[in-house]
Amino acid sequence: ITCDFRHLLNPNPTTPTQTTIMKYVGAIDQGTSSTRFMIFNESGDIVAVNQKEHKQYYPQPGWVEHDPMEIWSCTCDVISACLKSSPISASDLSAVGITNQRETTLVWNAETGEPYYNAIVWNDTRTAPIAKSMEGKYGPDRFRAKTGLPLASYFSATKLSWLIDNVKGLKEDLKSGKAKFGTIDSWLMYNLTGGVNGGIHITSVCNASRTLLMNLGTLEWDDEILKALDIPKECLPKIVSNSEVYANGAKGGYLDGVPLAGILGDQQAAMFGQTCYAAGEVKSTYGTGNFVLMNTGKSQCPSTNGLLTTIGYKLGDEEVVYALEGAVAYCGSVIQWLRDNLKIIQDAPQSQTFAEKVDDNGGMYFVPAFAGLFAPRWRADARGCFVGMTAYNTRDHVCRAALEAAAYQCKEVVDAMIKDSGVNLTAMKVDGGMTANTLLMQFQADILDCPVYRPVIPETTALGAAYAAGLAVGVWSGLDEIKKQWQCDEQWESKMETSVREKYWMEWNRAVSKSLGWVDGGDGSEPKKGGGWGKVVAFAAVAAGLGFIMGQKKR
Repeated sequence: ITCDFRHLLNPNPTTPTQTTIMKYVGAIDQGTSSTRFMIFNESGDIVAVNQKEHKQYYPQPGWVEHDPMEIWSCTCDVISACLKSSPISASDLSAVGITNQRETTLVWNAETGEPYYNAIVWNDTRTAPIAKSMEGKYGPDRFRAKTGLPLASYFSATKLSWLIDNVKGLKEDLKSGKAKFGTIDSWLMYNLTGGVNGGIHITSVCNASRTLLMNLGTLEWDDEILKALDIPKECLPKIVSNSEVYANGAKGGYLDGVPLAGILGDQQAAMFGQTCYAAGEVKSTYGTGNFVLMNTGKSQCPSTNGLLTTIGYKLGDEEVVYALEGAVAYCGSVIQWLRDNLKIIQDAPQSQTFAEKVDDNGGMYFVPAFAGLFAPRWRADARGCFVGMTAYNTRDHVCRAALEAAAYQCKEVVDAMIKDSGVNLTAMKVDGGMTANTLLMQFQADILDCPVYRPVIPETTALGAAYAAGLAVGVWSGLDEIKKQWQCDEQWESKMETSVREKYWMEWNRAVSKSLGWVDGGDGSEPKKGGGWGKVVAFAAVAAGLGFIMGQKKR
């Protein structure tokens, strides 16, 4: 697939000479719906990119799978096509980094290199009963103190348990070391370094933090958790930092001899690419869903407000940096719903065109709880609703309410972060497809009452992986140099009066209250204080909506 970032490509990349040698770094960006390879120069400019989609498999309701061999094939294809279409050869690359869809789980045979089963994708919900059974008498927070995560189908541990229970002979092969477990970063690194011919078995610390098996304090696999879940340690990859030279590309491969030097999960990569290197800095990615991460510095910040405590990044031997994370299920997918289901717009930009025809939402609010509410409320019993509609409302108000819903849900996550961290938000960096919608970005600044900044380079996920790899080999001297490269494309300042903001926020919360209690006998009341989880385990009961109501798009 030819990229649509041509306006950002550096049209005249420096030709290597004896006096001036431009350095280049590649990034493999393996997402939920596609894989791409991007090349950046040392100034952080995009030089070349190629992208290819892969198939989504839905064997049963709530099940979402990928073919690991297809993902590997797509990775080879995009690397080859990108290099062929650019003046850069593999030998010109100083390093290559990887960023990947997190939590997606697979196991493969170390002797044959063949997967035992398809990869179980992060939003697959077949393991919700497993997660519930793992709670025992302790509840969903059984391992939260160690992992920062609740027991849920979202994380890799339950997916691995399902594979052990359902793939014949797998448990024995895992115990003997014949079978290897990994997330997508492990799979790609294994194949890039030779596969059955000496391929390495590693995972980055931030990806390991999403398995529910790693101790956030020690940064090692936790023996107590492994024993409790009956997962053999022999099958697990070595945990490594996010920025170091792990190995060189396999001889004869597309990246023959190129240092492989950076691995970051997609949301951590976006935070790194947005140069959120100081405690309190926040990035918000607007894709299919909305993912907000706050850098919390060198200390863990346990959440009591419905967020996840996770790894931000770890550079080589330096101290680890932690983060708080909140996820909103429906963001860009709401616009897709307006287009494909309601058919009131023909394309995404039209949502802004129509919304701009009215001054406000006309008193109408839309809560896009198509499959429950994610962070920070975690209400599986919620369902989507329009509230406050009158005969006055039009298609334009519907579009505006849909866009505003993304901003309101982001504010809920940000408010939870402020409560957990004690740090007030002074600015937020944004990325993702919906940041092209300037009406949404202005309303986001208004409802947050803080500036919102969009970078010149929107592909912050791939850029973050490139930065991590380049740091490991000296393309960039340190975070200060990288931070200087970040440039603002557009910024939005709050223009809303405080009284108006408070009125809108009160009405949004009233609207949300009307969405609660529609499923499983919920009574519509908020859960008791204690992390905001209530009866709901994060993602366990609600993530299926991403795959089956709206279809699969890149995270």
